[in-house]
Amino acid sequence: MKTFKILFLLLFITALSFAQNSNRVFESATIQKDNLLKITVNDGVYQIQFYNSKIVETSFIPKGEKFTSNSHAVVLKPNLAAIEFIESDSVVNFSSKGIVVKIKKAPFKISYFYGGNEITSEKTGYLKSKHQPMDLVKGNIVATETEKIAFNLTSDEILYGAGSRALGMNRRGYRLPLYNRAQYGYETHAELMNFTLPIVISSKKYMLHFDNAPIGYLDLDSNKDNTLTYETISGRKTYQVIVGDSWIDLVNNYTDLTGKQPLPARWTLGNFSSRFGYHSQKETAATITKFKEEKIPVDAIVLDLYWFGKDLQGTMGNLEVYKDSFPDMKGMISQLKDKGVKTVLITEPFILSTSKKWNEAVKKEVLATDSIGNPARYDFYFGNTGIVDIYKKEGKEWFWNIYKELIDLGAKGLWGDLGEPEVLPSWVNFQNKKADEIHNIYGHDWARLIFEGYQKEFSNERPFILMRAGYSGSQRFGMIPWSGDVNRTWGGLQSQPEIALQMGMQGLGYMHSDLGGFAGANLNDNLYIRWLQYGVFQPIFRPHAQEDVASEPVFRSKRAKRLTKQAIELRYKLLPYNYNLAFENNQKGTPLMRPIFFEEENEKLLNNSTTYLWGKDFLITPILKDSVATKEIYFPNTANWFNFYNDEKVIGGQIKTVSLDEETIPTYVRGGAFVLMTDLVQTTDAYKADKLKLHYYYDASVKKTDREFYNDDGLTANAFEKGAFEILEFEAEILKRWLEIDLEAEFGDAWNSSAKEIKLIIHNINWNPKKIKVDGKRKRISSEKNMLTIPLKWSPNKELKVKISLK
Repeated sequence: MKTFKILFLLLFITALSFAQNSNRVFESATIQKDNLLKITVNDGVYQIQFYNSKIVETSFIPKGEKFTSNSHAVVLKPNLAAIEFIESDSVVNFSSKGIVVKIKKAPFKISYFYGGNEITSEKTGYLKSKHQPMDLVKGNIVATETEKIAFNLTSDEILYGAGSRALGMNRRGYRLPLYNRAQYGYETHAELMNFTLPIVISSKKYMLHFDNAPIGYLDLDSNKDNTLTYETISGRKTYQVIVGDSWIDLVNNYTDLTGKQPLPARWTLGNFSSRFGYHSQKETAATITKFKEEKIPVDAIVLDLYWFGKDLQGTMGNLEVYKDSFPDMKGMISQLKDKGVKTVLITEPFILSTSKKWNEAVKKEVLATDSIGNPARYDFYFGNTGIVDIYKKEGKEWFWNIYKELIDLGAKGLWGDLGEPEVLPSWVNFQNKKADEIHNIYGHDWARLIFEGYQKEFSNERPFILMRAGYSGSQRFGMIPWSGDVNRTWGGLQSQPEIALQMGMQGLGYMHSDLGGFAGANLNDNLYIRWLQYGVFQPIFRPHAQEDVASEPVFRSKRAKRLTKQAIELRYKLLPYNYNLAFENNQKGTPLMRPIFFEEENEKLLNNSTTYLWGKDFLITPILKDSVATKEIYFPNTANWFNFYNDEKVIGGQIKTVSLDEETIPTYVRGGAFVLMTDLVQTTDAYKADKLKLHYYYDASVKKTDREFYNDDGLTANAFEKGAFEILEFEAEILKRWLEIDLEAEFGDAWNSSAKEIKLIIHNINWNPKKIKVDGKRKRISSEKNMLTIPLKWSPNKELKVKISLK
């Protein structure tokens, strides 16, 4: 009898743990217009609506509150078709062709199913309870109570998301603040950084996006009771459940919901010269001259805050050229442009009371205010400051007019720094908003201001908007995020792949690091070389650091300069491949850097960030420790893999110890893949997609392959939508005695195609083909070093066939 009682008690506790708030009582369910399901309960109303079969939104409106429909993140419109509503005595089923929402009436519970399986369910759902402060944000998140939405987890789920953090790939077990804040000099562990996103991604291939801007927390089962909790100080109790049939499908669905990243200009994939900072026009010009003398490719130079003031403190907010140091900024920018180098200028939202713009900002009432309507003033590192109220029409227009002046000067990139915001007391008031309501979306809306300004006044240009902080959906404003003030140490490097991979899964595919590390005067050539070699295979190639130690390769030791020059040259040779990754990201949200578990369904890979995919076809393992001679690498079982540098073949599905050298990091290409490359150029301005190298990695086990590579002029905004593009299509097929490779092209209506010279390079050909035919005409070419090179002249208006006899 005692055993039965214990068993009954355990079952009762289990039932309670998976039930909704026990005090919540179902009252009614009705379908409103636009296929919105309204569930009335004793303490409020649920509104549930499908965006499509893989995205559903649930909002809870407590009694006495009004529903706020405005979202900072969502741009997708609900799809009203093919929704089914069935109610019985015990259950309400609200279903699409994909996700099914089941509402159990007693005890009340909302669950979400996909493919016949439960993916998640509300645990207590909405509740309000005492705020449990965290020391990490003491003084930043202040509240007596917080509003919460709690969900059930299964014990085996791995959780990703929550923005940019250094925690390891699996973020389960942490309670994490949603409060954007910089962490200077972080290394392998950082629980709070510049991008805190209200997103949780499960290893079960679903996402929860909490569609609310005010500050709060994500608790990813810190109490180890299989509970996921979103907490906020105020605002919407709205979340979307997003599912996917694959990881790439999941990210595509999320970026459909919150917006796709616009295609950046091609030059943004080149090399940046950047430091904190260039003090003068003379120093800026001399640096680029040095790049040209050393024949190290470069496409941009970034000017930090010395362009508007001589001193680090007291000048922020001048936002106009300091002519003592930069006597002819417009002329300098023009001269750099003639060399193929674009100029990027830093800006901040802080207007110091000592700056040239303070009186104007006060007079025009463009600053956030205190409780009695005066400009809000407070102190931080750079001086006594106010902050631009970008939520106020006057503030937005004033700030944009400054950007317009910078663009008219010739600036091709705009850098928004300190946009967390770096310091923002909770008593500061914005237009109809409190500081804590907009703290996390200030950088997001700042990027929106610039992006929409470009759309209105420079609509043909692709903006480059480098930002240190943002929120969910920021990618749709063309935001290029970076990982903040990382320490210039091996520990700093070790966290970078994880941060970039996590952010790519959350829609921000261009997350990158200050290559070489930012903080500290650590002169370590081994670290610098390995960091820049990793940089070849991450989204933006921008060495940047405090100036005690040079960040630019041209000022480093002879050895460091030689090896990093090789890395930068490879980055440029990969322009056609990399630009296509940017296009894929624009079209489907697909990250440029992809976790290895995107490739192979294997539980052992779910925590792996040390090896990843660069696009579909490169397998990359950065070297993250000093003086290592070998590296263990897992090669996914979905392919065989070829060493990019020596063509050594590795059979997939095994862990292999590979020898390392200082010249390269382990870089492998998928068997059967096409990789499109180009001859070296010193700036992307010199790149023309008419002389290309098409590498094909022959693997007898891959019977058929096709790849597409997108191309346009690299500059015009919305070139694809305007029909000003070409897509080069390559197909390889093994047919009995032949390897056949077909070249075709697709054009937009506004594209004028031109003839192309292509070197077709076929790897892993360990025989001399008896016959090679190009367009039916026989060619006599011998393979060398297991490689066959066939020169082709191709008019993309018609198909070109190449046939190579097999053994």
